[in-house]
Amino acid sequence: MGVRSLDDWIPSTGPSRPLAGRRVLVRSDLNVPFEAGRITDDSRIRASLGTIQRLRAAGARVIVCSHLGRPKGVRVAELSLRPVAEALAGLLGCNVAFATDCVGEPAARAVAALADGDVLLLENLRFHRGETDNDADFAHGLAALADLYVNDAFGTAHRAHASTAGIVPLVADAAAGDLLRSEIEHLSVVLDPERPLLCLLGGAKVSDKLAVIEALARHADVLAIGGAMAYTFLAARGEPIGRSRVEPDLLESARHIEQSAREAGCRLLLPVDHVVAAALDATATASVVERIPDDLMALDIGPRTADLYAAEASRARTLLWNGPMGVFEIEAFSHGTERVARAVADSQAKSVVGGGDSLAAIHRIGVGDRIGHLSTGGGASLEFVQGLVLPGIAALEC
Repeated sequence: MGVRSLDDWIPSTGPSRPLAGRRVLVRSDLNVPFEAGRITDDSRIRASLGTIQRLRAAGARVIVCSHLGRPKGVRVAELSLRPVAEALAGLLGCNVAFATDCVGEPAARAVAALADGDVLLLENLRFHRGETDNDADFAHGLAALADLYVNDAFGTAHRAHASTAGIVPLVADAAAGDLLRSEIEHLSVVLDPERPLLCLLGGAKVSDKLAVIEALARHADVLAIGGAMAYTFLAARGEPIGRSRVEPDLLESARHIEQSAREAGCRLLLPVDHVVAAALDATATASVVERIPDDLMALDIGPRTADLYAAEASRARTLLWNGPMGVFEIEAFSHGTERVARAVADSQAKSVVGGGDSLAAIHRIGVGDRIGHLSTGGGASLEFVQGLVLPGIAALEC
């Protein structure tokens, strides 16, 4: 995709601080998880650092904006970005000012106080309904704060919001941040892959990933499905699934996807053995079976299936993994996901991993440095690999 990048503003030769005096609004994705008021995973903040540091070094006055949670246009104290400003300051090693609003007089006053190289974080964009509504007045309010705009929030690039799309025509120039550019470059290998292309998809519900399953069944060489959604496909085949989770209204869709895969020459793989228990409970007794008894439910792929999927990973030249193979949060049902994580890390393929649980598995076993690309986008990455237009990226196209 032809999008402008920071290289257009910060060339390797020329003035040492080419953005001195320029106010640059950066749309980051700082939507981090909290528990008891504390950030439990700061990986999204860390992922945003490169672009911010590069702009600071170029002399820009950096204004960072983001959402947190889904306040739906209401100011919710627990969803304030103030703690994120403190975390960002610690990671950057500099002071990060905080504005109590993202538009209007509080934001304008905070921006006016910035000097070259300073960083400001605005309050949660979604405290205003105009953000998700892509309201023109709200977009103008954001644009009034800046001379230039950078989108570095791949996780929201599939949303036509004021801070991702509406603002772009209202500023002097706009570009993709380093994180967003990296996502585009790495995910593009799935669209134009070196074959064979293996796609490993997991998760709880077919309905959550129906569109991407349909698209990849026509595009991939091998599509391996795990997680609870595999049992909708097995039920559609008429195989016994016991009390495993199934979406009855999607049985016909599952049959259609299998037919589409056959016609496209894609091998669709489903679990051949299963880790089962009487209940989804950490204290439940787990066992491995090839045929699921009527009174048990499947909660993870079995070891034979994990080995089968791992073997496919070793043969792949391009690999996409999104979603856990089982109930990853419970140790007894986490082994399939962990086996797949190790196989992806061992693969010589160009690999892309996305989805919170998949990334958690990668980080838990310490193999993140052996993965080609760890995507920061959930829904955005799945829409991108379908070849869909992402509004936040399309707005930046030259």
